[in-house]
Amino acid sequence: MTDSTRQRQADVIVVGAGPAGASTSYWLAQSGLDVLLLEKATFPRDKICGDGLTPRAVRALIAMGVDVNAPGWARNQGLRIYGGGVKVELPWPELASFPDYGLVRTRMDFDQLLAEHAAKAGARLLQGCNVTGPILDERTDRITGVTAKYQGEEVEFHAPLVVAADGGSTRLSLAMGLRRRDDRPLGVAVRRYFETPRHDDDYMEAWLELWDGQRLLPGYGWVFPVGDGTSNVGLGLLNTSKAFQNVDYRGMLKGWCANMPEEWRFDEDHATGPIRGAALPMGFNRQPHYTRGMLLVGDAGGMINPFNGEGIDYALESGRLAAEIMVQALARRTPAQRERTLYEYPRILKDEHGGYFTLARVFVQAIGDPRIMKFLTAHGLPHPTLMRFTLKLLANLTDRRGGDSMDRVINAMQKVAPAA
Repeated sequence: MTDSTRQRQADVIVVGAGPAGASTSYWLAQSGLDVLLLEKATFPRDKICGDGLTPRAVRALIAMGVDVNAPGWARNQGLRIYGGGVKVELPWPELASFPDYGLVRTRMDFDQLLAEHAAKAGARLLQGCNVTGPILDERTDRITGVTAKYQGEEVEFHAPLVVAADGGSTRLSLAMGLRRRDDRPLGVAVRRYFETPRHDDDYMEAWLELWDGQRLLPGYGWVFPVGDGTSNVGLGLLNTSKAFQNVDYRGMLKGWCANMPEEWRFDEDHATGPIRGAALPMGFNRQPHYTRGMLLVGDAGGMINPFNGEGIDYALESGRLAAEIMVQALARRTPAQRERTLYEYPRILKDEHGGYFTLARVFVQAIGDPRIMKFLTAHGLPHPTLMRFTLKLLANLTDRRGGDSMDRVINAMQKVAPAA
């Protein structure tokens, strides 16, 4: 075997070096496995995102050993919500299971930082490596590697297990025959950066009333302080409204910004770049999460929370879980034992998040009706206790053991809901 052939073999191939791929690779490398992390872009590269990290994502970063006290992280203490003429400030809850602060960091260097963190742990990161398709074993129909364009060549990489961490479009999953489920919500996010005096606010902001002319739409606007002189300002909308197909998202964001106070400077003169948008695959909209030697993590498996549009925390968590399962599977002696272990991955994912995502799906279906959205905004926001409960529910922040009465209610709701 030549050196170049050996370099193209690994225990696991991870396709995509976003948060899900970086997390998977980090935990695999930490366990001593040889992992190839293939990224089609070259860092630094941008992604469309609000850049806001709730305490759930912060917990996952801390577990990976990421130094969240280093320069470049903007820390915040909660969420400020506007709606129905009311403003409510909700600090992140005090919990044993999660830190009591959130973070903001732009994806321009967040993803690079995580990918390099995985590389320091031992993952082999190849940038500018565009995966073009799976390599299948003709006899078993299992994936045994991938083809890619790398350094001007068509090359093959081989491994007994492959991870699709290639985002919502997940070409690898499509090539393996996995289609998107139409019975799951889909979101759209548009955002823009502005130079603004609000760049160092202690709170992330959510604005609950998004109007398109006379129509109230399901979703929210956000202002997330980046701490570097800019804020990330954007809108997230759900496809549960009849008006979804006919919305001019970029025009809506411009109109929304134009109605903000002039001193916040959300205008053309202070924009640092164009408006950019992306689709948000939600609620496990691509399944199964394991099939024929391939595991799906993060957006590739539709692991965005329909309640709040957050995906980075579930990307990081699914990467860790997938890595733990693969470490165990590769230590098994027979193919049958390996398969039995790998099939635990989708089962544990559903146990962990399936009921919660089902609750979220019911909720977002309901707020697709503007009358319900209007009622919830008008009657929910003036009640601080109800809003504290809502924050815990929407951000999926509860103590599973020994929590307060709110935690127990939310945990019970998740248990009785059928898995997504």
